[in-house]
Amino acid sequence: MDDNDHIWGADFANSARDFDPAREPSPQDKYCDFERDPAIGAFRDQHRLVQASGLDNPFFRVNQATMHGTALIDGREHVNFASYNYLGLCGENGIGEAAKTAIDLYGTSVSASRIVSGERPIQGELEQELAQFLDAEEAVALVSGYLTNVTTIGHLFGPGDVIFYDRLAHNSAIQGAILSRARRIAFPHNDGAALEQLLQKYRGQYRRALIFIEGVYSMDGDIADVPRFIALRDRYKTFLMVDEAHSLGVLGAHGGGVREHFGLSGSDIDIWMGTLSKTLASCGGYIAGRRSLIEYLRYTVPGFLYSVGISPSGAAAALAALRQMQAEPERIRTLRARAALFLKLARENGLNTGNSGGTAVVPVIVGDSLLSIALSNALLVRGINVQPILAPAVSEETARLRFFITSMHSEAQIRECVSTVAEEMRRLKEAA
Repeated sequence: MDDNDHIWGADFANSARDFDPAREPSPQDKYCDFERDPAIGAFRDQHRLVQASGLDNPFFRVNQATMHGTALIDGREHVNFASYNYLGLCGENGIGEAAKTAIDLYGTSVSASRIVSGERPIQGELEQELAQFLDAEEAVALVSGYLTNVTTIGHLFGPGDVIFYDRLAHNSAIQGAILSRARRIAFPHNDGAALEQLLQKYRGQYRRALIFIEGVYSMDGDIADVPRFIALRDRYKTFLMVDEAHSLGVLGAHGGGVREHFGLSGSDIDIWMGTLSKTLASCGGYIAGRRSLIEYLRYTVPGFLYSVGISPSGAAAALAALRQMQAEPERIRTLRARAALFLKLARENGLNTGNSGGTAVVPVIVGDSLLSIALSNALLVRGINVQPILAPAVSEETARLRFFITSMHSEAQIRECVSTVAEEMRRLKEAA
């Protein structure tokens, strides 16, 4: 995931894909007019339901300044829990200056795919230092984190292969699996025993196999049991891909993600994936791994081959952030302390934090989509910016607010936030 999880609305693509004229004899004209399309109509009905409830739409709130621990909304400063600027590096002067220098040298765009004429020195520098940091042989950077999962999985695997993925995997991984046309099999969340049963049953029927997991899961903030999945990879002769979008810069004393957290070497994972838009204060994604894999992707993966290269400013910002993160490990210590405090206080106040593992993502499960919107709006009035996550992104009974904790939050802000959430939750439930 880059990076905006599907949080509201009907799925137009799936609606179109599932249409069967033999089952649905409706006139065809509604399928050539977006105003009458059933999927778009269902989406509008959801909006009308919210409007009829007297609730303000909590999405697309305009932020008028760089978001650190606070956000400027409608000219008012709010404590901000809606940004994955985990280490506060976005907005740092040195990182901004690095981006500006790259623009002065190379312009705002490389204006071509990299294989044609879009190669610039700053892109290679970023990839070299990412690979070194991840203990991998090589890395390649793409313009979008979401695209990175879609195009890599869709390209490396195909008919005759099988992809086992955690049922809470990000939409980008699922779309990549669909694109590949490989057999797709979801396993219960973070359940190595259940996955092993599926591997025993299905692995022998297919050529290549992939196990896809995330380092830290973006909805619940819990940590994958990576060593268990490595053992299954070895036993059943599969590839293992780890999405580190929410674990790089968050896990490990130096932000090294699950590799550092579990004491792994870079070669323990076949495909390292991550984003540049969270800890690394930029935009894009990367794949790291064996040299043979990365060289193959550089020349063949469609999302790299047929897309413009990562911008000079984006590459420079990510590189500067990577360097600053390593130079200032105190940011990571502060983040972990603030996240642990938030989780502790939330549980003490009776808030349902689900499977949260004390990482930078902490859900507060409300269990009702409209109530989640109402709570988000009530907190905005109280000076707290946090977004609801609604069905179908999660099940209705697990509709929630999702808090992103950063190193820029103070202890006082954490304490005030949790007590305010608990107070507003009680008030709304009593009024219901």
